[in-house]
Amino acid sequence: MFWKAIWESHGGRIAGVTFGVVLGLIYLISGFWDMLFFALVVFIGYTLGQRKDTAQPPLFQWQELVQRLSGRWRPFK
Repeated sequence: MFWKAIWESHGGRIAGVTFGVVLGLIYLISGFWDMLFFALVVFIGYTLGQRKDTAQPPLFQWQELVQRLSGRWRPFK
C-alpha cells in the first residue's frame, strides 16, 4: 500500500531517474567525463519525470513546430 502511494505521486520521477540510471550506466563504463554525462542524464530524467508528475505542459509544442515547418517548406514540394 505504501509503495503504491509513492508510485502514484512520484511515478514520473521514479521512471525518469530509472531511465537515466540505465542509460547512464551504459556510458559510465569508462571515465570522468562519462560520469558527468551520467549525472546530466539522471538530472534530465528527473526533470522530465517531475514535469509529468506535476502535469506541466511539455517543453516543446511539437504539433505547432511541425505545422510551422511544414508550412515553411511547402513551396519546395
